[in-house]
Amino acid sequence: MALRAGYKQTEVGVIPEDWSVKSLIDVIDFLDGRRRPVKDTDRSKMRGSIPYYGASGIVDYVNDYLFDEELILLGEDGENILSRNCRLAFRVSGKVWVNNHAHVLKPKDGNDIGYIAEFLESLNYEQYNTGTAQPKLNKQVCSSIPVVTPPPKEQRAIATALSDVDALLAAQDKLITKKRDIKQAAMQQLLTGKQRLPGFSGGWEVKSLGEIAYIKTGGRNNQDKVEDGEYPFFVRSASVERINSYSHDCEAILIPGEGGIGSIFHYINGRFDVHQRVYAITQFSPKVSGKYVYLFMTQKFGAHAMQNSVKATVDSLRLPTFQNFEVTLPPTIDEQLAIATILSDMDAEIATLEQQRDKTRALKQGMMQELLTGRIRLV
Repeated sequence: MALRAGYKQTEVGVIPEDWSVKSLIDVIDFLDGRRRPVKDTDRSKMRGSIPYYGASGIVDYVNDYLFDEELILLGEDGENILSRNCRLAFRVSGKVWVNNHAHVLKPKDGNDIGYIAEFLESLNYEQYNTGTAQPKLNKQVCSSIPVVTPPPKEQRAIATALSDVDALLAAQDKLITKKRDIKQAAMQQLLTGKQRLPGFSGGWEVKSLGEIAYIKTGGRNNQDKVEDGEYPFFVRSASVERINSYSHDCEAILIPGEGGIGSIFHYINGRFDVHQRVYAITQFSPKVSGKYVYLFMTQKFGAHAMQNSVKATVDSLRLPTFQNFEVTLPPTIDEQLAIATILSDMDAEIATLEQQRDKTRALKQGMMQELLTGRIRLV
């Protein structure tokens, strides 16, 4: 296939003729981070207001600093190297301390820090991993990473376009965090009776989960799942698989008995099947809302589960842990449903915001593929 006019073939693919490909060491200088020389092992005594960075971000706050300028950090070790979903390269500015688990990069004159940071963020670092038991990016390998380098003016234009999307992502993340905090506060008030909804009164009561529902593990194994199965299949993870059979057709709460103890909760009202290591909570008493109990458990069951898990090769939960869990209930199912509706609406709003944020991330990925290769020119 003939090259597009004004473009050339390089080791990293087709790029504009006036762009070049350089080794990372030719566009940045490596600076040296280091561990803090703390004699006292009590980390609380070194806490301050200055960010202390490691391989994947801030690990603490300290009282002094190594650098006071704009820099790029590139995580040297950790599982993030093997995951495209984790950010490995990021910019920092102002006073910071950086330990020796991150490469500290300072662009040389003529190279825009925003562009270099965005380019490094776009890379798949699995190909540069030199670790065996532990993933690692060593300095020698990083130095030879090929960097597509436009002229300085175009670098700045690309960096500005992508930083605008970064700002939108940051604003979306901030709003999602705020909405989650609001929901958490609402749960603490509404699920304890500290705040009552208008029109409801009467004393609340405490019931054990075993009194108000039937609890039993499923009978399926992982190999029973089907990629495009007709029904949801609840296994020992946050992901829901599919299957072509169902053992239940009802309202239910599904909680794994091992793996992610007390942190994974599913709610469903319909047909589904269940793994043999997952507890299905069903057959709720007539005056009890399963959705309310689900929301209550997401708030309170985790601590109870950790205190009552069976310590073995894999921590696990036994039936009495579920049966003895205490649920605080409003006196009427109408009030339970009203609370559940409010909190479910908050969940729906957060889910919508997360979808919008994910679309923005996908938009940025598309922009990076076009702008960082020169397929779309901004100048």
